Amino acid sequence: MPSYKYVTFGWDDAKAASLDPVGRLIYRSNLLGSDQRITNTGGGNTSSKITGKDPLNGAPTEVLWVKGSGGDLRTSTRENFSSLYQQKLLDLQQLYAARSDKGLKAPAEDDMVGMYNHTTFNLNPRPSSIDTPLHSFLPGRHVDHMHPNAIIAIAASQNCERLTKEIFGGEMAYVPWMRPGFELGLAMQEIAKQNPQTQAIMMGQHGFISWDHDEKACYTLTLNFIEKAAAYIESKYQAKGGDATAFGGAKYSTLDAAKRNAVFAGILPWLRGQVSQQKRFIGTVQDDEKILRFVNSQDAARLAELGTSCPDHFLRTKIKPLYVDWNPQAEDAAALKQKLAAGLAAYRKDYAAYYAKCKHANSPAMRDPNPTVVLIPGVGLVAWGKDKSESRVTAEFYNCAVEVMRGAEAIDQYIALPQQEAFDIEYWLLEEAKLKRMPAEKELARQVIIVIGAGSGIGKETAHRLVKDGAHIVSVDMKLETAQATADEITAKLGQGIGVAGTGISSCGPAVGLACNITDRASVRAMLDQVALAYGGFDSICVTAGVFWPSDTTGHIPDDKWAFTFGVNVTGSYIVGDEAFKTWKEQGLKGSLVLTTSANAAVAKKGSVAYDTSKAAANHLVREMAIELAPLVRVNGVAPATVVQGSAMFPRDRVIGSLAKYNIPYQADEATDSLVTKLAQFYADRTLTKAPITPADQAEAYFLLVSQRLSKTTGQVVTVDGGLHEAFLR
Repeated sequence: MPSYKYVTFGWDDAKAASLDPVGRLIYRSNLLGSDQRITNTGGGNTSSKITGKDPLNGAPTEVLWVKGSGGDLRTSTRENFSSLYQQKLLDLQQLYAARSDKGLKAPAEDDMVGMYNHTTFNLNPRPSSIDTPLHSFLPGRHVDHMHPNAIIAIAASQNCERLTKEIFGGEMAYVPWMRPGFELGLAMQEIAKQNPQTQAIMMGQHGFISWDHDEKACYTLTLNFIEKAAAYIESKYQAKGGDATAFGGAKYSTLDAAKRNAVFAGILPWLRGQVSQQKRFIGTVQDDEKILRFVNSQDAARLAELGTSCPDHFLRTKIKPLYVDWNPQAEDAAALKQKLAAGLAAYRKDYAAYYAKCKHANSPAMRDPNPTVVLIPGVGLVAWGKDKSESRVTAEFYNCAVEVMRGAEAIDQYIALPQQEAFDIEYWLLEEAKLKRMPAEKELARQVIIVIGAGSGIGKETAHRLVKDGAHIVSVDMKLETAQATADEITAKLGQGIGVAGTGISSCGPAVGLACNITDRASVRAMLDQVALAYGGFDSICVTAGVFWPSDTTGHIPDDKWAFTFGVNVTGSYIVGDEAFKTWKEQGLKGSLVLTTSANAAVAKKGSVAYDTSKAAANHLVREMAIELAPLVRVNGVAPATVVQGSAMFPRDRVIGSLAKYNIPYQADEATDSLVTKLAQFYADRTLTKAPITPADQAEAYFLLVSQRLSKTTGQVVTVDGGLHEAFLR
């Protein structure tokens, strides 16, 4: 087995031998994609030219299997690969030449992408990548096109061509920057013809491509080139002083973890509001050693202003990040906010000027001019995206850009892609058409919703209901393990989360689990700050937490339990709304607060005086807080009737007590589910609809109130009681 220091060799001959040719392509692709030093998320593509049976005449024919548009090499399956008649792809060269001869090179380039559909083998529906010609026109039966940081560092160096020869000799050829597509494929074809001994090409400011007739040899060759590039860079880097002198050395010092978290928690909701003026964004914070080394450096401002070099990078990170020259040792958070505000204004102005300078007559309208990456000395990086996954990948891509800049500065001088070239990639009409084909965002997309009491019952059901329509869920409960269990259920369905460094948050993806005592203001503030660190802020809060303390045989409860009942059911909801309003005001984005009251609030009955009166107070709290939080936040309530099934408030002993209270026959050893069903039906029979009330019924009401379907409704209590006429308004 070859020995590597900078990449991981994972090829298993036995595993490969057990697969068919397409399976081996997928295997190779997954191996390459699983190592971020080889290629980034969603970046790169692979191919194999495989003999297949023509479905029309049964004759053997050469088929190019190539990773199609979209997807990630690490997780790609057969469905992620296009299959195209190789000869038909080669024949397209004649059509391209004819159109180019007429001076239609640019339109012909885009037209060729549509022509790939006519070369599809066996009705494969996977859209073809714009990189298809690169794979088709090169001579190797197996081709790898990767975006390793080490290779891009060379590609983004001022003297890329000279360095390519110096590092690789005649093993790797060079092609200057060209937009991916047909012309680049033809240029590579010519290079391969002129240099038959060459099996790789350095792509200026892009990446590299390598090929071989054997798939294991192709995989190994790819790793060898990356290993050689990384070793060269590291030797030069260490010779210049290594980390101590990276990026010109340190200008600022890193704040300790607690102070970094405090700074982030203090500014993130406000910053989220600033960058979400057109559409809301979800944030990801990164403050690892490598990113801090960069943002604290002397050269950070210069390099950040140059922007990223590789198209794969700036499609995520925009043409450049926003760097804020803030001194963490000498300036406070207020000064940081002022500098951020000024920086954002300048960034939007610069972006508009970039668009005006580079646009064409048929360019799409200018996109959101706000940055997707913000760099702050002493604390780290904030990345923004339409959801947690996108913001996390954006952070990952800028980390790749930092590593590229580190390598390029170690061996030469880093250069960015020219603005016009960057613009033509960012505003490519084909990319715009692709965006327009994307399915519409879900109703609660870009929303972060805190569900308090999500560990069980109505809260758990509400969390699952809201995430179905695209919301990010903060699952909150008194016990972290129950809150986390709900978050884990959601994450298992929708995607793996990752931890948030220094916060104690074990997983952060579509959902996160947090503990909170809503009767303790400090606990509520700590929870809201953790939400800011996880997502950048929040949009709505559903308080489903509540307590019912059963009375003794006389119908009374102890005085401390009376206070406890009001503390959770009334004071807790008030503290949550009051403390959250501080964050809502910082964000400046409209939100929604939904409290849980009860049908009992309007129905006086024996044995639940503390619970019933606390819920009556909660009803009025809804109205009071609607006034206090207007116009920024709508405040409404949901009033369930008795929910027995799936409710944490109805353990077995309470169910049995209620059955005995209402003289409903039961057996002492009867299964709990059976007892619950009997009690639920008893309560249902008292309503007009005669159907048991379930947590799912309540969850639907919470969904309506946090959505825009009832956007003009505030100060109201929506009853979900099956038609309990005793609770009708009087």
